[in-house]
Amino acid sequence: MGDITTPRPTDAELAILRVLWERGSSTVREVHDALSRSQDTGYTTVLKLLQIMTEKGLVVRDESQRAHVYSSKLGEQRTQRQLIGDLMDRAFGGSPTKLVLQALSTTKASAEELRAIRRMLDELEGDAR
Repeated sequence: MGDITTPRPTDAELAILRVLWERGSSTVREVHDALSRSQDTGYTTVLKLLQIMTEKGLVVRDESQRAHVYSSKLGEQRTQRQLIGDLMDRAFGGSPTKLVLQALSTTKASAEELRAIRRMLDELEGDAR
């Protein structure tokens, strides 16, 4: 189910991707500053992770400016779908039902989230007819 050409990001890489998805293209300093608000990560660690992520094909680096600018190669939704597909295969035997039931039983969904889930289910049910 997952895209085998793009490696699954580690937790640290996923934190960097979330910054890039939220901010858009960013320098190492900007990524470091954003991460520093929630966790203690050194500048050189962020730099090294971005270099590794470039080699892995998770981010692209624009070297046209003095400070290199990094951006996510894949969009947030595509990466999330890849991660969910992998998790569903590994932990839930490929069953979307088991995955969703476990997710909903683990964390209380807000009324707005439940409405969104109902809308999605209605759409999926309509497509299945």
